[in-house]
Amino acid sequence: MRIDAIRRKLADFSELVMFQHSVFSLPFIFVAMVVAAGGWFGWRLLVLGVLAAVSARNFAMGVNRYLDRDIDALNPRTRTRPSVDGRVSGGQMLAFILLNVAAFILVAWAINDLAFKLSVPILLVLGAYTLFKRFSSLAHVVLGFSLGLAPIAGAVAVLGAIPAWSLALAAGVTFWVAGFDLLYSLQDMEFDRRHGLHSIPAKLGADNTLRLAALFHLVAVGFWALFVVLAHLGGFAWGAVAFAAGMLGYEHYLVHKDFTQIDRAFFTVNGYLGFVFFALVILDVAIGG
Repeated sequence: MRIDAIRRKLADFSELVMFQHSVFSLPFIFVAMVVAAGGWFGWRLLVLGVLAAVSARNFAMGVNRYLDRDIDALNPRTRTRPSVDGRVSGGQMLAFILLNVAAFILVAWAINDLAFKLSVPILLVLGAYTLFKRFSSLAHVVLGFSLGLAPIAGAVAVLGAIPAWSLALAAGVTFWVAGFDLLYSLQDMEFDRRHGLHSIPAKLGADNTLRLAALFHLVAVGFWALFVVLAHLGGFAWGAVAFAAGMLGYEHYLVHKDFTQIDRAFFTVNGYLGFVFFALVILDVAIGG
């Protein structure tokens, strides 16, 4: 019985932080690490990179769920979350948040000095998203920037420095995530309006949000192209950029056609984008484009 209770609690926490969404940031951490190392970066950094990514995301999602309990309880789409229906208590969420803070800082310390120095500022950025959406429509960009830190962190882990190509890669991730968050937020447009939340769909409407999301994704593709140039990569990396552009075009086709396709566009399309981008960059580094 005790084992079953532990399993249920772990499942509740996995649902709380939507663990499957880690697919968005993990590939780009490792893209940066592969490019920084010029190939395989070692088992130690692989383990530390995964631990850093998971603990950072757990912290960010834990803070979001803890602070958003009042809003989530009112929204039919979110009122069954473990943070709202009592499966995970406020005290348990706070303990979870603090545990992941400690884990992230400890892992950063184990990586190198620059990673350790950046650990607290990174956590502050990750925690800012929930607060921003209470007063600013820029929350979508803040969320994008939070995930955009992933490739910078990957480069820092290997090099102990922040090369220019990692900034271009990070900017691409920032606008990619901000763009698909705009699309995802269309589901809550009317709810946000009724409750005074500062989302771009609530402020600009569906049509303008779709246009802005498309612009963000064009910018993302441009920055990813700049990354390929600055990192001196070759044909397979250009293929990664082309594939990303095609997947983002398909994502917009799905959402324009039918708003009920938003979940499919959000999870499936973006998940494939990240992993195929990563695989093609590995091929480029391994066999020289």
